[in-house]
Amino acid sequence: MDPPPAELYIGLMSGTSQDAIDGVLAEFSPNGQPRIRATHSAALTDDLRHQLDSLQRPGEGDLDLALQLHHDLGQRFADCALRLLDTAGVPAQAVRAIGCHGQTIRHNPDGPAPHSLQIGNCALIAARTGIPTVADFRSADIAAGGQGAPLAPAFHQAAFGTAGRRRAVLNLGGMANVSLLGADTSGWDVGPGNVLLDAWAVRHLGQPYDAEGRFAALGTADRQLLAALLAHPFIARPPPKSTGREDFNLRWLDTVLAGFANLHPADVQATLAEFTAAGVARALDGRGEVEELLVCGGGARNTDLLGRLARRLTPLRVATTAAAGVDPQWVEALAFAWLARQRIHETALDLSRITGARRPVILGCVYLPGRPGA
Repeated sequence: MDPPPAELYIGLMSGTSQDAIDGVLAEFSPNGQPRIRATHSAALTDDLRHQLDSLQRPGEGDLDLALQLHHDLGQRFADCALRLLDTAGVPAQAVRAIGCHGQTIRHNPDGPAPHSLQIGNCALIAARTGIPTVADFRSADIAAGGQGAPLAPAFHQAAFGTAGRRRAVLNLGGMANVSLLGADTSGWDVGPGNVLLDAWAVRHLGQPYDAEGRFAALGTADRQLLAALLAHPFIARPPPKSTGREDFNLRWLDTVLAGFANLHPADVQATLAEFTAAGVARALDGRGEVEELLVCGGGARNTDLLGRLARRLTPLRVATTAAAGVDPQWVEALAFAWLARQRIHETALDLSRITGARRPVILGCVYLPGRPGA
């Protein structure tokens, strides 16, 4: 009997950094190992980022704006998928499915109405590309009592788990989450990744991020401010746990900074970098079995932040996922290509040690493109 053929999937990701849509076209072998065939990144405009920010304030938000951005982001996701097909020279009918994370605008799995809401019209993506599109990955997990996030640790285990070697994977997106790989894979959000660093860079540099952490490197971390930041109740909360811009944002930072009026902006940036590094170090504290930390996400390009992590985590080896064969920029988009494959194959994932879900669940809803000419 011939082995089953390899399958093509597209993964589309726009995370809490709100900087770009990242897309990958990936080929999965019959045993599920991925190979990236094409990549594309489409930056989000400043105006779009500001509009998204306005939708993420609890108790506020414009429904008409949310619906407009739902449509606009759907168009942008579809554009990214079509660009991937064009780059790879692959026809749409050769792709089994698209996995689209969408853009999170609200995440509160612990409230009286547990939810995680992503926008980006996936029916529109399916219609424009002609490819079945999987979306809304988080709701089934929340319905089963889970946090709905992070979902990437299951993929991290599939892609980077190595027998006999205890690895952890750190995704430094807007928020930071860690995956402890092994037979008992676990993972959780540890706190902010780039979100506060980026917001402070916008305010004081007029740039969307602190390139390579050069602004932070000019400053000196303030111990008292760091202690005040680490006093946020989320940091000490035990997993499973997840967070978002509802918890960590510029408004909260300004409240903390009210007691530190004389700090130089570069010192604040250095302290914010230490805040991210300290949150990761606390998450890994006491887990001496971990030998290596692989970093992915936009923060993997922040050499200052990687240096702070390495100093706090000595003697742990800190490297990016490039050391394991995957460019750190594309790991999360690849995760949603993998999650789409799990959905198409109707594979239930046991995320009890990651999100706290009470039972294995099949994640995602499938939007079909309809028959040609229908």
